[in-house]
Amino acid sequence: MNVPATMQAIVATAPGGPAVLQPQQLPVPEPGPQELLIRVAFAGVNRPDALQRAGLYDPPADASPLLGLECAGTVVATGPGTTRWRAGDRVCALLPGGGYAEYACCPAAHALPVPEPLTLREAACLPETAFTVWSNVVMRAGLRPGERFLVHGGTSGIGTTAIQIAAALGATVFATAGSDAKCRICTELGASRAINYRDEDFTIPLREAGGADVILDMVGGSYLPRNIRALADDGRLAQIAVLGGARAEINLAVLMTRRLTLAGSTLRPQTREAKAAIAREVETHVWPMVARGALRPVIDSEFPLAAAADAHRRIEAPEHVGKIVLRVAG
Repeated sequence: MNVPATMQAIVATAPGGPAVLQPQQLPVPEPGPQELLIRVAFAGVNRPDALQRAGLYDPPADASPLLGLECAGTVVATGPGTTRWRAGDRVCALLPGGGYAEYACCPAAHALPVPEPLTLREAACLPETAFTVWSNVVMRAGLRPGERFLVHGGTSGIGTTAIQIAAALGATVFATAGSDAKCRICTELGASRAINYRDEDFTIPLREAGGADVILDMVGGSYLPRNIRALADDGRLAQIAVLGGARAEINLAVLMTRRLTLAGSTLRPQTREAKAAIAREVETHVWPMVARGALRPVIDSEFPLAAAADAHRRIEAPEHVGKIVLRVAG
Protein backbone atom coordinates (compact mmCIF):
# COMPACT_ATOMS: atom_id res chain seq x y z
CA MET A 1 0.00 0.00 0.00
CA ASN A 2 1.13 3.54 -0.68
CA VAL A 3 2.00 5.34 2.54
CA PRO A 4 2.55 9.11 2.50
CA ALA A 5 5.58 10.73 4.09
CA THR A 6 3.55 12.91 6.45
CA MET A 7 0.28 12.67 8.36
CA GLN A 8 -2.06 14.80 10.40
CA ALA A 9 -1.67 14.25 14.12
CA ILE A 10 -2.82 15.93 17.32
CA VAL A 11 -0.03 17.33 19.46
CA ALA A 12 -0.18 18.56 23.05
CA THR A 13 1.78 21.77 22.50
CA ALA A 14 2.36 22.23 26.25
CA PRO A 15 1.01 20.69 29.47
CA GLY A 16 -2.41 22.13 30.13
CA GLY A 17 -6.11 22.01 29.38
CA PRO A 18 -7.82 20.67 26.25
CA ALA A 19 -6.98 23.79 24.24
CA VAL A 20 -3.31 22.71 24.05
CA LEU A 21 -4.31 19.91 21.65
CA GLN A 22 -3.56 21.18 18.16
CA PRO A 23 -3.37 19.54 14.70
CA GLN A 24 0.09 19.32 13.14
CA GLN A 25 1.72 17.62 10.17
CA LEU A 26 4.26 15.03 11.31
CA PRO A 27 6.30 12.28 9.64
CA VAL A 28 4.55 8.92 9.36
CA PRO A 29 6.24 6.48 11.78
CA GLU A 30 8.00 3.38 10.48
CA PRO A 31 7.28 -0.04 11.99
CA GLY A 32 10.20 -1.70 13.74
CA PRO A 33 10.83 -5.42 14.15
CA GLN A 34 7.60 -7.32 14.84
CA GLU A 35 5.53 -4.14 14.59
CA LEU A 36 2.60 -2.98 12.47
CA LEU A 37 1.87 0.33 10.83
CA ILE A 38 -1.89 0.94 10.98
CA ARG A 39 -3.87 3.47 9.00
CA VAL A 40 -6.11 4.65 11.79
CA ALA A 41 -9.84 4.85 11.12
CA PHE A 42 -10.94 5.55 14.70
CA ALA A 43 -9.09 6.10 17.97
CA GLY A 44 -10.46 5.69 21.47
CA VAL A 45 -10.18 8.51 23.99
CA ASN A 46 -9.29 7.53 27.55
CA ARG A 47 -8.66 9.26 30.86
CA PRO A 48 -4.92 8.53 30.74
CA ASP A 49 -4.86 10.66 27.58
CA ALA A 50 -6.19 13.60 29.56
CA LEU A 51 -3.64 13.01 32.31
CA GLN A 52 -0.81 12.92 29.75
CA ARG A 53 -2.11 16.11 28.12
CA ALA A 54 -2.06 17.81 31.54
CA GLY A 55 1.54 16.74 32.15
CA LEU A 56 0.61 14.23 34.87
CA TYR A 57 1.32 10.95 33.07
CA ASP A 58 4.53 10.59 31.11
CA PRO A 59 4.61 8.00 28.31
CA PRO A 60 7.17 5.20 28.50
CA ALA A 61 10.57 6.15 27.11
CA ASP A 62 10.15 3.96 24.02
CA ALA A 63 6.56 5.05 23.24
CA SER A 64 5.27 7.68 20.84
CA PRO A 65 4.86 11.03 22.63
CA LEU A 66 1.48 11.45 20.90
CA LEU A 67 -1.72 10.70 22.81
CA GLY A 68 -3.86 7.69 22.03
CA LEU A 69 -3.77 4.21 23.56
CA GLU A 70 -6.10 2.30 21.23
CA CYS A 71 -7.30 2.37 17.65
CA ALA A 72 -8.92 0.41 14.86
CA GLY A 73 -7.98 0.52 11.23
CA THR A 74 -6.11 -1.24 8.44
CA VAL A 75 -2.59 -2.63 8.41
CA VAL A 76 -0.57 -0.85 5.71
CA ALA A 77 2.96 -2.10 6.48
CA THR A 78 4.71 -4.64 8.69
CA GLY A 79 8.15 -4.65 10.26
CA PRO A 80 10.72 -7.45 10.02
CA GLY A 81 9.70 -10.68 11.71
CA THR A 82 5.95 -10.04 11.61
CA THR A 83 4.12 -13.22 10.66
CA ARG A 84 0.41 -13.05 11.53
CA TRP A 85 -0.62 -9.82 9.84
CA ARG A 86 -0.55 -8.62 6.24
CA ALA A 87 -1.26 -5.31 4.56
CA GLY A 88 -5.01 -4.91 4.19
CA ASP A 89 -5.93 -6.71 7.44
CA ARG A 90 -8.49 -4.92 9.61
CA VAL A 91 -7.34 -4.79 13.22
CA CYS A 92 -7.91 -3.09 16.52
CA ALA A 93 -4.91 -2.57 18.74
CA LEU A 94 -3.60 -1.57 22.12
CA LEU A 95 -1.08 1.18 21.44
CA PRO A 96 1.89 2.39 23.49
CA GLY A 97 0.86 5.86 22.28
CA GLY A 98 0.28 7.59 18.98
CA GLY A 99 -3.40 6.90 18.30
CA TYR A 100 -4.34 10.54 17.72
CA ALA A 101 -2.93 10.44 14.20
CA GLU A 102 -3.64 9.13 10.72
CA TYR A 103 -1.03 6.39 11.15
CA ALA A 104 0.19 4.58 14.26
CA CYS A 105 2.67 1.81 15.06
CA CYS A 106 2.21 -0.96 17.60
CA PRO A 107 3.72 -4.34 18.47
CA ALA A 108 2.10 -6.94 16.23
CA ALA A 109 1.26 -9.07 19.27
CA HIS A 110 -0.89 -6.26 20.69
CA ALA A 111 -3.22 -6.21 17.66
CA LEU A 112 -6.37 -8.27 17.41
CA PRO A 113 -8.76 -8.96 14.54
CA VAL A 114 -11.83 -6.72 14.50
CA PRO A 115 -14.39 -9.01 16.13
CA GLU A 116 -17.60 -9.78 14.32
CA PRO A 117 -20.04 -8.07 14.17
CA LEU A 118 -18.36 -4.83 15.25
CA THR A 119 -17.60 -1.84 13.05
CA LEU A 120 -14.17 -0.20 13.13
CA ARG A 121 -15.73 2.60 15.18
CA GLU A 122 -16.88 0.14 17.83
CA ALA A 123 -13.69 -1.91 17.72
CA ALA A 124 -11.58 1.17 18.45
CA CYS A 125 -13.33 1.43 21.82
CA LEU A 126 -12.44 -2.07 23.04
CA PRO A 127 -8.68 -2.70 23.45
CA GLU A 128 -7.84 -0.40 26.38
CA THR A 129 -10.91 -1.35 28.41
CA ALA A 130 -10.96 -5.06 27.50
CA PHE A 131 -7.25 -5.49 28.30
CA THR A 132 -7.64 -3.57 31.58
CA VAL A 133 -10.79 -5.33 32.77
CA TRP A 134 -9.78 -8.87 31.83
CA SER A 135 -6.24 -8.60 33.18
CA ASN A 136 -7.35 -7.15 36.51
CA VAL A 137 -10.73 -8.75 37.17
CA VAL A 138 -9.96 -12.25 35.87
CA MET A 139 -6.21 -12.75 35.49
CA ARG A 140 -5.26 -10.87 38.66
CA ALA A 141 -8.33 -11.03 40.93
CA GLY A 142 -9.62 -14.38 39.69
CA LEU A 143 -13.35 -13.63 39.33
CA ARG A 144 -15.29 -16.88 38.95
CA PRO A 145 -18.87 -17.73 37.93
CA GLY A 146 -21.30 -17.35 40.83
CA GLU A 147 -19.20 -14.78 42.68
CA ARG A 148 -20.27 -11.24 43.56
CA PHE A 149 -18.50 -8.44 41.69
CA LEU A 150 -18.54 -4.69 42.33
CA VAL A 151 -17.27 -2.07 39.90
CA HIS A 152 -17.12 1.63 40.72
CA GLY A 153 -17.89 4.14 38.00
CA GLY A 154 -20.28 1.78 36.27
CA THR A 155 -20.99 4.09 33.33
CA SER A 156 -17.37 4.87 32.50
CA GLY A 157 -15.68 3.10 29.62
CA ILE A 158 -14.09 0.68 32.08
CA GLY A 159 -17.32 0.31 34.04
CA THR A 160 -19.59 -0.47 31.08
CA THR A 161 -17.09 -3.05 29.87
CA ALA A 162 -16.59 -4.59 33.31
CA ILE A 163 -20.33 -4.98 33.93
CA GLN A 164 -20.82 -6.84 30.65
CA ILE A 165 -17.76 -9.09 31.01
CA ALA A 166 -18.55 -10.00 34.62
CA ALA A 167 -22.19 -10.73 33.78
CA ALA A 168 -21.11 -12.87 30.82
CA LEU A 169 -18.85 -14.83 33.18
CA GLY A 170 -21.84 -15.62 35.38
CA ALA A 171 -21.04 -13.28 38.26
CA THR A 172 -23.64 -11.29 40.20
CA VAL A 173 -22.75 -7.70 39.34
CA PHE A 174 -23.03 -4.60 41.51
CA ALA A 175 -22.08 -1.13 40.24
CA THR A 176 -21.89 2.39 41.59
CA ALA A 177 -22.81 5.49 39.59
CA GLY A 178 -23.53 9.14 40.27
CA SER A 179 -27.20 9.45 39.30
CA ASP A 180 -30.37 7.40 39.10
CA ALA A 181 -30.26 7.65 35.31
CA LYS A 182 -26.74 6.25 35.24
CA CYS A 183 -27.79 3.49 37.64
CA ARG A 184 -30.51 2.47 35.19
CA ILE A 185 -27.91 2.19 32.44
CA CYS A 186 -25.83 -0.10 34.68
CA THR A 187 -28.77 -2.44 35.23
CA GLU A 188 -29.58 -2.44 31.52
CA LEU A 189 -26.00 -3.59 30.87
CA GLY A 190 -26.30 -6.51 33.29
CA ALA A 191 -25.81 -5.23 36.84
CA SER A 192 -28.16 -6.89 39.34
CA ARG A 193 -27.93 -3.86 41.61
CA ALA A 194 -26.75 -0.33 40.85
CA ILE A 195 -26.06 2.05 43.73
CA ASN A 196 -26.25 5.84 43.48
CA TYR A 197 -23.20 6.74 45.55
CA ARG A 198 -24.52 10.26 46.11
CA ASP A 199 -27.52 8.92 48.03
CA GLU A 200 -26.41 5.59 49.48
CA ASP A 201 -23.37 4.04 51.16
CA PHE A 202 -22.37 1.26 48.76
CA THR A 203 -20.97 -0.83 51.59
CA ILE A 204 -24.44 -1.48 53.05
CA PRO A 205 -26.07 -3.39 50.14
CA LEU A 206 -22.80 -5.26 49.56
CA ARG A 207 -22.60 -6.39 53.17
CA GLU A 208 -26.29 -7.36 53.10
CA ALA A 209 -25.58 -9.51 50.04
CA GLY A 210 -22.63 -11.23 51.73
CA GLY A 211 -19.84 -8.98 50.47
CA ALA A 212 -18.10 -8.62 47.14
CA ASP A 213 -15.71 -11.37 46.13
CA VAL A 214 -14.00 -8.99 43.70
CA ILE A 215 -14.01 -5.19 43.50
CA LEU A 216 -12.63 -3.17 40.59
CA ASP A 217 -11.83 0.36 41.76
CA MET A 218 -10.39 3.44 40.08
CA VAL A 219 -11.15 5.90 42.90
CA GLY A 220 -8.73 5.02 45.70
CA GLY A 221 -8.33 7.49 48.55
CA SER A 222 -11.23 7.33 51.00
CA TYR A 223 -12.76 4.45 49.05
CA LEU A 224 -10.09 1.99 50.21
CA PRO A 225 -11.36 1.42 53.77
CA ARG A 226 -14.91 1.36 52.43
CA ASN A 227 -13.96 -1.20 49.79
CA ILE A 228 -12.45 -3.36 52.52
CA ARG A 229 -15.74 -3.19 54.44
CA ALA A 230 -17.61 -4.14 51.28
CA LEU A 231 -15.44 -7.18 50.53
CA ALA A 232 -16.43 -10.68 51.53
CA ASP A 233 -13.93 -12.75 53.53
CA ASP A 234 -11.23 -13.94 51.09
CA GLY A 235 -12.25 -11.05 48.82
CA ARG A 236 -9.95 -9.43 46.26
CA LEU A 237 -9.62 -5.74 45.43
CA ALA A 238 -8.12 -4.71 42.07
CA GLN A 239 -6.99 -1.06 42.08
CA ILE A 240 -6.45 0.47 38.63
CA ALA A 241 -6.49 4.24 39.25
CA VAL A 242 -6.51 6.78 42.07
CA LEU A 243 -8.88 9.51 40.91
CA GLY A 244 -9.83 10.15 44.56
CA GLY A 245 -6.27 10.19 45.90
CA ALA A 246 -3.25 7.92 46.11
CA ARG A 247 -3.07 7.67 49.91
CA ALA A 248 -5.32 5.94 52.43
CA GLU A 249 -5.09 4.35 55.87
CA ILE A 250 -6.23 0.79 56.57
CA ASN A 251 -6.28 -1.63 59.48
CA LEU A 252 -3.84 -4.39 58.55
CA ALA A 253 -5.29 -6.67 61.21
CA VAL A 254 -8.58 -6.71 59.25
CA LEU A 255 -6.66 -7.54 56.10
CA MET A 256 -5.09 -10.54 57.82
CA THR A 257 -8.01 -11.90 59.80
CA ARG A 258 -10.37 -11.72 56.81
CA ARG A 259 -7.75 -13.04 54.35
CA LEU A 260 -8.19 -10.15 51.92
CA THR A 261 -6.06 -9.53 48.84
CA LEU A 262 -5.26 -6.02 47.63
CA ALA A 263 -3.72 -5.82 44.16
CA GLY A 264 -3.02 -3.02 41.75
CA SER A 265 -1.77 -2.48 38.25
CA THR A 266 -1.51 -0.01 35.41
CA LEU A 267 -1.50 -1.29 31.86
CA ARG A 268 0.72 1.06 29.87
CA PRO A 269 4.08 0.50 31.66
CA GLN A 270 3.87 -3.29 31.43
CA THR A 271 6.28 -5.13 29.15
CA ARG A 272 5.49 -6.02 25.57
CA GLU A 273 5.44 -9.67 26.61
CA ALA A 274 2.96 -9.06 29.42
CA LYS A 275 0.59 -7.15 27.13
CA ALA A 276 0.94 -9.84 24.46
CA ALA A 277 -0.15 -12.43 27.04
CA ILE A 278 -3.18 -10.29 27.89
CA ALA A 279 -3.99 -9.94 24.18
CA ARG A 280 -4.04 -13.73 23.81
CA GLU A 281 -6.39 -14.03 26.79
CA VAL A 282 -8.69 -11.31 25.44
CA GLU A 283 -8.90 -12.92 22.01
CA THR A 284 -9.57 -16.35 23.54
CA HIS A 285 -12.12 -15.34 26.17
CA VAL A 286 -13.51 -11.86 25.47
CA TRP A 287 -13.87 -11.91 21.68
CA PRO A 288 -16.36 -14.83 21.88
CA MET A 289 -18.46 -12.68 24.24
CA VAL A 290 -18.56 -10.04 21.52
CA ALA A 291 -19.44 -12.61 18.87
CA ARG A 292 -22.47 -13.88 20.82
CA GLY A 293 -23.68 -10.36 21.69
CA ALA A 294 -22.82 -10.46 25.40
CA LEU A 295 -20.39 -7.52 25.09
CA ARG A 296 -20.81 -4.40 23.00
CA PRO A 297 -18.96 -1.12 23.42
CA VAL A 298 -21.11 1.67 24.82
CA ILE A 299 -20.23 4.79 22.82
CA ASP A 300 -21.02 8.20 24.27
CA SER A 301 -19.93 10.41 21.39
CA GLU A 302 -17.74 10.80 18.33
CA PHE A 303 -15.50 13.73 17.34
CA PRO A 304 -13.34 14.33 14.26
CA LEU A 305 -9.60 14.10 14.87
CA ALA A 306 -9.18 17.86 14.56
CA ALA A 307 -11.68 18.33 17.42
CA ALA A 308 -9.67 16.24 19.90
CA ALA A 309 -9.84 19.16 22.34
CA ASP A 310 -13.64 18.89 22.40
CA ALA A 311 -13.35 15.15 22.99
CA HIS A 312 -11.18 15.87 26.03
CA ARG A 313 -13.68 18.40 27.33
CA ARG A 314 -16.32 15.70 27.03
CA ILE A 315 -14.35 13.00 28.83
CA GLU A 316 -13.65 15.39 31.69
CA ALA A 317 -17.35 16.22 32.04
CA PRO A 318 -19.36 14.08 34.47
CA GLU A 319 -22.25 13.56 32.06
CA HIS A 320 -20.56 11.21 29.60
CA VAL A 321 -21.52 7.52 29.50
CA GLY A 322 -19.21 4.92 27.98
CA LYS A 323 -16.51 5.60 25.43
CA ILE A 324 -15.57 8.67 23.40
CA VAL A 325 -14.05 8.07 19.98
CA LEU A 326 -12.14 10.14 17.43
CA ARG A 327 -12.98 9.71 13.74
CA VAL A 328 -9.67 9.81 11.89
CA ALA A 329 -10.50 8.41 8.44
CA GLY A 330 -13.47 6.81 6.72
